[in-house]
Amino acid sequence: MPSSSAPLTIDDINPKVINFEYAIRGEIVLRAQCIQQDLLTKPSSYPFDEIIYCNIGDPHSLGQKPITFFREVLALCDHPALLDKSETHSLFSSDAIARARHIVNNIPGGTGAYSHSQGIRACREEIAAGIEARDGYSANANDLYLLDGATPGVHMIMQLLLGSEKDGILCPIPQYPLYSASIAVHGGTMVPYYLDEANGWALEVTELRRQLKLARAEGIKVRALVVINPGNPTGQVLSEENQKDIIRFCKDEHLLLLADEVYQENVFAENKKFFSFKKVSRSMGYGEKDLSLVSFHSISKGYCGECGKRGGYMEVTGLDNDAKEQLYKIASVNLCSNISGQILMSLVMNPPKSGEESYKSFQQERDSILASLGRRAKRFAEALNKLEGVSCNEAEGALHLFPRLHLPERALKAASAIDMPADTFYVRKLLDATGIVMVPGSGFGQAPGTWHIRSTVLPPEKKLPDIISRLSTFHQRFMDEFRK
Repeated sequence: MPSSSAPLTIDDINPKVINFEYAIRGEIVLRAQCIQQDLLTKPSSYPFDEIIYCNIGDPHSLGQKPITFFREVLALCDHPALLDKSETHSLFSSDAIARARHIVNNIPGGTGAYSHSQGIRACREEIAAGIEARDGYSANANDLYLLDGATPGVHMIMQLLLGSEKDGILCPIPQYPLYSASIAVHGGTMVPYYLDEANGWALEVTELRRQLKLARAEGIKVRALVVINPGNPTGQVLSEENQKDIIRFCKDEHLLLLADEVYQENVFAENKKFFSFKKVSRSMGYGEKDLSLVSFHSISKGYCGECGKRGGYMEVTGLDNDAKEQLYKIASVNLCSNISGQILMSLVMNPPKSGEESYKSFQQERDSILASLGRRAKRFAEALNKLEGVSCNEAEGALHLFPRLHLPERALKAASAIDMPADTFYVRKLLDATGIVMVPGSGFGQAPGTWHIRSTVLPPEKKLPDIISRLSTFHQRFMDEFRK
């Protein structure tokens, strides 16, 4: 007999769902949200007056302003009747009006209608042109799938590849937990490869070969390699030579290369530059038939930060026609991604050009955001490295830092006594003492015997001194308490 009269209990749920984790919105964040509610009614109950969310890459929620040109075009596309009003020309820039008119003319049903399952043709053509301008090599609108952010594309590819737990995907450790979660929920096996923290989170091809050999010895058919560049949560930017080695590895081992490139605009290190894997492979003389490659991009990151608009794309090259037909079938089940996100993705890849009315203001807004992010990343890393028992590689790109904690033995024992990972124990105490929300490194994976935390660099620059002060004071007290 069932143990409960409820129509659905935990015993009825797919165990694959129960087993995966997503720490970015896990127990620490849930506790932070409860505290935030308490602060509204009994603020004196806590030694701080606000919750500072450093757990998730959501720029606008932490005060970043949207890009004016993007929002002007979206507003006009959503209400195209404005295009024919004379006062519109005094409220909107001329190039935003022209761009919106072009888009509206290519979506007869407007933003409230379904689009083609791969996305609006005109938007895909704009994105293809943007890829060509970025890489210097041709791109085809037919290879593009417009998405509600990059995440649905990852799930689509996992559906395509994973038929059983004997199908594996090589994933970095640490990794953005979307990958471990999607592999788990689609019934495959994650094959971890470890980034080299002592060498700036380097991706070593020798490590890829080692893990691939171990997986194959266990009967796992490894189907693909995930590379996140710039890295999340680690912030490294791959060199072009390193990318060439990775491409050769995938070609030699017949692996699909899944290139997560959503942070491509976020490069802070002066000696580093972003190169797409497609650009590098074409520069090596590899044609489309030589390498199977899926590249992901998103409007949620970079300087745009439009997480709530849910826009992204994946560019799929090097798959045979039969495989492409199956991928299109998967896309068709979802009908289409949201139209505003499609439009915004096309604007990110084709922003205002020199000579257009919005160009100078767009440049100023974009450059100001990116420069501030770079300053915050550098200053935060410097502050973390001054803390006792903390070591942190500087972020070369992306939006995160992943410092390592060298905790006293008494702290490790105290965490173990309540059956809690030591990094979770640390961030829980950090939250309760300061209101700062960070994510335990165990939610991203880490080398055995090490402990980390992940923090974004997104809180407003003017708040950073206070955050650093709170963190520094807490950390010293924590170390003193557990060193005794």
